[in-house]
Amino acid sequence: MVEFNLPVSVGIIVGIIAVGITGMWQADMMTESTLFMMVLPSMVVFAFVMFAVGVMHGQYRASTV
Repeated sequence: MVEFNLPVSVGIIVGIIAVGITGMWQADMMTESTLFMMVLPSMVVFAFVMFAVGVMHGQYRASTV
């Protein structure tokens, strides 16, 4: 079983974002400036918020068992 610590978790998040951005870039869905100046930062912010919510929920679940 994989033990999720901070470096492993951040690596997974970076990998998912990289695959998504690379896929959209290669598929030519939008211009590069839109992709790198609007989509990438919003993906990073969303990932940070969801990571923080997930950590808080995990701490809550661990403390109420």
